[in-house]
Amino acid sequence: MIPGKTPRHPSFKRSFLFALQGFRTAFTQERNIKVMVGIGACAVIAGLILRLDLVSWGVVLVCCGCVIATELVNTAIETVVDLVSPEFHPLAGRAKDIAAAASWTISAFVAAAGLLVYLNALMKLLA
Repeated sequence: MIPGKTPRHPSFKRSFLFALQGFRTAFTQERNIKVMVGIGACAVIAGLILRLDLVSWGVVLVCCGCVIATELVNTAIETVVDLVSPEFHPLAGRAKDIAAAASWTISAFVAAAGLLVYLNALMKLLA
């Protein structure tokens, strides 16, 4: 909300369209979002091949959503930092590094969870 403006919120439909526009913008302009979506697609294909059970599908989909959402937040933070600090500033660099660390951290934990899910499915398939 811009200070001094009348509080006119967009409708739910318009808010949803703004969110889609934001995702489309991030996807077309940010390499890491494309990589994360591609890895998520590979995870879904692997799940289909290994015939994951419902709980495993839930874990995989939540993990994919968490990684993509964290990467979107990281992108938003970096964009705002670049807007308010066009020249290099140590605090701006620190904020961007910390946002990137959040994305890296969730990705590492999701990779570990995915390894457990797919190893379990593979063991069931081979048994």
